[in-house]
Amino acid sequence: MTAPRPDIIRIAQDQFGWSDLRSGQLRAIESAMSGRDIVCVMPTGYGKSAIYQVPAMAAEGIAVVISPLIALQRDQAEAINEALGEERAFVLNSSESKTATDRVWEALKEGGGAKFVFLAPEQLARDEVMHDLGEADISFIVIDEAHCVASWGHDFRPDYLLLAQAVKRLGSPPVIALTATAAGPVREEIVEQLGLKDPDVFIRGFDRPNLHLEVRRHRENGDKTAAILDHVAERKGAGLLYVATRKEADEYAALLGERGLRAASYHSGLQRSVREEVHHRFLAGDLDVVAATTAFGLGIDKPDVRYVVHADIPDSPDSYYQEIGRAGRDDEPAHAVLHYRPEDLGLRRFFVTKTVDEQALRQVAKMLQDAAKRMSARELKDQSGLSSRKLGNLLNLLSGSRTIDDAPKGYRWVGESIDHAVEAARDLADTRERIDQTRLEMMRQYAETDGCRRRFLLQYFGEEAPSYCGYCDACEEADASGLDVAEADAYSPYPVNAAVSHAELGDGVVMGTEADAVTVLFENEGYRTLSLSLVEEKNLLKLKGTDTN
Repeated sequence: MTAPRPDIIRIAQDQFGWSDLRSGQLRAIESAMSGRDIVCVMPTGYGKSAIYQVPAMAAEGIAVVISPLIALQRDQAEAINEALGEERAFVLNSSESKTATDRVWEALKEGGGAKFVFLAPEQLARDEVMHDLGEADISFIVIDEAHCVASWGHDFRPDYLLLAQAVKRLGSPPVIALTATAAGPVREEIVEQLGLKDPDVFIRGFDRPNLHLEVRRHRENGDKTAAILDHVAERKGAGLLYVATRKEADEYAALLGERGLRAASYHSGLQRSVREEVHHRFLAGDLDVVAATTAFGLGIDKPDVRYVVHADIPDSPDSYYQEIGRAGRDDEPAHAVLHYRPEDLGLRRFFVTKTVDEQALRQVAKMLQDAAKRMSARELKDQSGLSSRKLGNLLNLLSGSRTIDDAPKGYRWVGESIDHAVEAARDLADTRERIDQTRLEMMRQYAETDGCRRRFLLQYFGEEAPSYCGYCDACEEADASGLDVAEADAYSPYPVNAAVSHAELGDGVVMGTEADAVTVLFENEGYRTLSLSLVEEKNLLKLKGTDTN
């Protein structure tokens, strides 16, 4: 399958108009063409689409592209067809008419002209879809927004858990997993949950030096709301305002409209047609600002977003970096501003608190225990009456706690007893909640730090960074106060990404260092920021394989 490098570059130039490829893109394309599974973690605007589009055009067969949003699927397919000058990309989803769907399947048949088909992950739960895809010649399976498969990720979607089975049922073609943001544990879970085989992992720098980072702190909620409205009304160019609830999205959109801005709200409570209209109006430049929950923004291909404002603290630095990454994709200056009030943490803590429905968990476990054969997700859904999302969460817990296993033909019971399965699933849910709470704590630290905000975020994602960037409010305040910002970074005996072991918290990885603190991501306890002096005094933290004494 491997294509010579000159042929890859020629396809990129002649068919897609990309005059040159970045080194990371080229290496990833070559790896995909060699038949390797690959994971690409590259910032928004880096050009991840080239990593699957060029190999797909060079190879025989059809690339199946899994994408979470219908509007995004259509945008991507239209962009490909416009670049190629003919219809080679098709969209397959539940909103299409039967006539349109039949036309897609006709194109996917041998000689039908299709090179790409876009569909949502929930489509793969339909036996007829899997049967028909199984008859096609598939070159690659592309998983966009791959962080959605990770329960430690910031946008987990149970539907993505179907993908490992789907890949096997479709003959295990090479998988290309793409995401803009994934810290170490998320990358590991992407590989595990998708069942990738010795994948090549490509990570490009998370730093976005054109993004100015700022936090504005508030005491009263009313004062914060007024400040946000003034702030957004003063901004130039297109922007996004992220909020925590649907109600806030509607209220801010209305209030900004009263200020004379072309504003709209976007959230999952709106009809699909309304969401798609907002999406397209924003891309077309017909809106100044969209007030949105996190439902808006995946795959937004609008390079000239000049600002992203957060009215509420996000649930993690993962979410925050994904969302602010939608600004300044044209490499021109852009602003990311978080309006922070400590009391807002209460709502986020509520959101990340999860309870396990033990009755439903027992129901699903009993169905699998009693089954004479493997059961598919569709069979379990039909017999249990549970929603796809709830069932997906329960199967994820049972699979993650090793009481069931999954294969292309469905799920099979391998547990000791129902009681043991429930206890193991509950323990796993508790661990994940604990980790989610610590990720929120890391977001609080970002909002309250007096140090360089860029350094904080980059270290969170496992990158070394200097203690001064010069383009965040903390560094600018240091400049204004006359602090010696050129002072050398403090030495830490625990480098970023170092594997460590704690006497009580277990194994972990160093994620960041400060003058007298070290932040470690522990496997079962999540993110913890420890006093460096106390750690050294008590000999609590050791580099793996060495003795810190």
